[in-house]
Amino acid sequence: MKKSHLLNFLFIIFFSIFNAQSISFVSEKTGQPLPKVAVFGKEGNILATSDIDGKIEKSTLSQDQEKFQLVYDNISIATLSFNEINKDVVKLNDRVKEIEAVVIKNNKPAKYVFVKGNFNAYLTVNGKLNCYMDGIATYVFDNKTKKLKSTNVQQYRVFRLENPSTDRKQTGLLDYNAFLDLPKLPNVGNIEEYKNKKATIKELKGKTKDEIEISGSALQEKEMALFGYRLYDIKALINHSYEKDSKKDLRDFLESNEIGYIKFKHKSEPDYNQLISYKNFYPTELDFRDDNDVENKVKLNKNNSNYSSNYWQDASFPNMQAIFSSFFKDDLKEKENKK
Repeated sequence: MKKSHLLNFLFIIFFSIFNAQSISFVSEKTGQPLPKVAVFGKEGNILATSDIDGKIEKSTLSQDQEKFQLVYDNISIATLSFNEINKDVVKLNDRVKEIEAVVIKNNKPAKYVFVKGNFNAYLTVNGKLNCYMDGIATYVFDNKTKKLKSTNVQQYRVFRLENPSTDRKQTGLLDYNAFLDLPKLPNVGNIEEYKNKKATIKELKGKTKDEIEISGSALQEKEMALFGYRLYDIKALINHSYEKDSKKDLRDFLESNEIGYIKFKHKSEPDYNQLISYKNFYPTELDFRDDNDVENKVKLNKNNSNYSSNYWQDASFPNMQAIFSSFFKDDLKEKENKK
């Protein structure tokens, strides 16, 4: 066998082995990859979330889970057995609700851009939900530079563990509500800024929208010691969605999803705990104004909820709490509404 043929043969074998280690979620209607599909285990643990190519690692799934619930766009779209999900390609019915159009309230040139929308944020420890928050917020941007000027919460709910551990050395049992926050959205109106940073950028052009994935990592080779704790393997994944074939400007902005990974433990613990934070924002209104005053904003206090309407009952609201409550029932309690 010639050397070139041998190399091609080895490449094909290597590619086949590597490719077989992942599962690709695709739309059964378009055949395109489905990013941001969350795979829940039978006890409500989030086992994996698909990347911009629609892929998860097969190693994240085990046969003893029996059933896997798949959540896309904050809605459960399928429940699959191990044999049904353990394939190279899994086709899913992804269009379970219409994309809500962003309402443009004022289109004249102005100093500031107001982007109002719905958000949810939650954190898991070793896959299990630890705390949850959702609500309505408005981001204010400078219309010229596209820089974020302020983030303003207007209504919100907070759910936290009923009886978390108070032993700071048992890091897998602590309440991590301090990690709850809204997406930062620093360069959502100027995606070119990410190209000036040490980040990996990928783009997916879909049938109805374009998606940009920005990823980065730190502490991959060596852990960091801090006040008796150890941090390791920090990764961040940001996915911004825009109108199809658009300039990727604020007026084209459709959705933002952030996932942060960190391994964490006390120095006395033998093993790391995997902490994963999820932060999601879905614009509903776009307004151009010369003043930067936001009406009805409230101070975010994660020891209580603060809302004046049952906003989560709107059919378009990304109510992930309904998904989590189907698993955890009363394990997480809503904090008292202080409105």
